[in-house]
Amino acid sequence: MVALVRTVAYLGLSARSVEVQCQIAPGLPRFAIVGLPDKAVGESRERVQSALSAMGLALPPKRITINLSPADLPKEGSHFDLPIALALLSAMGVCDAEQMADWIAVGELSLDGRIAVSPGVLLAALHASEQEAGLICPAPQGSEARWASGVPVLAAPDLVSLLNHLKGTQNLPEPPRGEVEVSPPATDLNRVKGQETAKRALEIAAAGGHNMLMNGPPGAGKSLLASCLPGILPELTPAEALEVSMVQSVAGNLEGGKISRARPFRAPHHSASMAALTGGGLKVRPGEVSLAHLGVLFLDELPEFQRPVLDSLRQPLETGSVDIARANAHVTFPARVQLIAAMNPCRCGHLGDPALACSRAPRCAADYQSKVSGPMLDRIDLHVEVEPVSAADLSLPPPAEGSAEVAARVAAARQRQTRRYGETGARSNAELDGDALDQFATPDEPGSALLRQAADTMRLSARAYTRMLRVARTIADLAGAEQVGRVHIAEALSYRRQAPRS
Repeated sequence: MVALVRTVAYLGLSARSVEVQCQIAPGLPRFAIVGLPDKAVGESRERVQSALSAMGLALPPKRITINLSPADLPKEGSHFDLPIALALLSAMGVCDAEQMADWIAVGELSLDGRIAVSPGVLLAALHASEQEAGLICPAPQGSEARWASGVPVLAAPDLVSLLNHLKGTQNLPEPPRGEVEVSPPATDLNRVKGQETAKRALEIAAAGGHNMLMNGPPGAGKSLLASCLPGILPELTPAEALEVSMVQSVAGNLEGGKISRARPFRAPHHSASMAALTGGGLKVRPGEVSLAHLGVLFLDELPEFQRPVLDSLRQPLETGSVDIARANAHVTFPARVQLIAAMNPCRCGHLGDPALACSRAPRCAADYQSKVSGPMLDRIDLHVEVEPVSAADLSLPPPAEGSAEVAARVAAARQRQTRRYGETGARSNAELDGDALDQFATPDEPGSALLRQAADTMRLSARAYTRMLRVARTIADLAGAEQVGRVHIAEALSYRRQAPRS
């Protein structure tokens, strides 16, 4: 007899069906797991054996074979512990094998039989919904699994209580659905004194989802401006919140089943490796660019990042996804992010101040800024020079307009975009492309003439030309204009600089 229990293997944000097959046959005592398991799955033998021993059960002195089918699909992670244990218990006659056909099981086992948390439960629940099956998962993650509507969820704290529930001698309560997490308040824009140009550019970036680079001396307020962005961005829609939570679930960051409607804000240190930024590692996990999906990726001290690491972002910024290729797997993670970057004009940071600039100016500025490649700069829509703030500006009272007023204008502009692009699938102006760009962002004749002239003078690439149209469309939305005009093109061009070719 072969006992079967269903589970899943994770490939990016997709869950693939895996069948755990267990056979107990006569022969020398042996416990083997086959089917392309990784180190963590191979170690399940010890965890399962110890968990059963804690329940007072001993493995039969026979040849035990666990097959993970399909055999050519890589199996990674400790969540295979629970389905392996249930398949073994079914083969031993401890639990009903037919009853297990209605469930998909995921979870790690402790040596004392407790069912510990494992990443990816939300993906497993969504897969169970597609398969019209129930989900058996660790008790702390029951609330997470409940976000998949219509899925019976059996959240068990340990193997004993799970078996008692399946036999009808104990009733495990249905877990409540996870809560919507209240986001902490972001930095208010009224803390920023002066920097009117930078604040205007930040509003445009928020309204259209555009990438933005701030260039200025130390202490000018670049990091402060970036920290204000979450406070003016619109909340995630329910569908977007679920999409973001799927990434968080795979990364193991979804605590207590709480889903947040706030857009992610990730700010990795400039020492981050390529795998940390784009994803990868021995066990492929999403990187910072995927953890910031549908949110903000803030890169402070941009030239201090390793150039290959920065250039690895070029494809995700263009396509909205990151592909990680390995010898045994090809994984795709979503990476639709809004890049906000900050940098000093040179290594000393005081290029424009003769009293503070180093002796190598202006050569040091060219060397320092060349660390960021031209193609990378070409993917940034808004380039803003952030000037130093004077003592007179700092002594002024806080501005009357704060994040609430700016957020209202940003929300109104985003609502216009949602109504306009309902059939195209674009979420914001930054995602406009192809026919939709020609239909909705074509400027009037004076605007077209100005854009053509600027494209020749500034030697804009085709990508830069397209991005200028998107920014101009956003500026028009903030002004409530139906068509892009010359004034909108002019303002969009003022935030563009000619990137060095490489």
